[in-house]
Amino acid sequence: MSTLKAQLRADLTAAMKARDELVKATLRMTLTAIGNAEVAGEEARELDDAEVLQVITKEAKKRAESAEAFAAAGRGELAAQERAEGEVLARYLPAQLGDDELAAIAREAVDQTAAELGEQPGPRQMGQVMKKATAAAAGRADGRRVAAAVKALLAG
Repeated sequence: MSTLKAQLRADLTAAMKARDELVKATLRMTLTAIGNAEVAGEEARELDDAEVLQVITKEAKKRAESAEAFAAAGRGELAAQERAEGEVLARYLPAQLGDDELAAIAREAVDQTAAELGEQPGPRQMGQVMKKATAAAAGRADGRRVAAAVKALLAG
């Protein structure tokens, strides 16, 4: 079992003992999503920490999108619930990159692509640059933020 999944289970047990309903419900949903990912595909398999982290990231992103939708629909109490669940999941995610760090990663990806191509990449090579930048950011920044940083460099 991955250490991250074991940590989630241990924290779920602690939340049950502490009667913390928010954490208990959030961790149960997350462990269910991990279980679903393990049995998806051709055959069941155990997820490693990186794959468990991807599932947690996906769940956190769902919570953020739901909170936005509820807030836009005037359902403040549901938006607050989704945000609170997102905060619980954020404990298990790596620290998010700041704008300066993200810009440096984007610059490095552009420089690497320029070295491979032998010329400065333009908007047409955005996919090649994004592949490198996304790998370097590795779950520490939302894809939209990475794309915006790369696009700013390629356009300018």
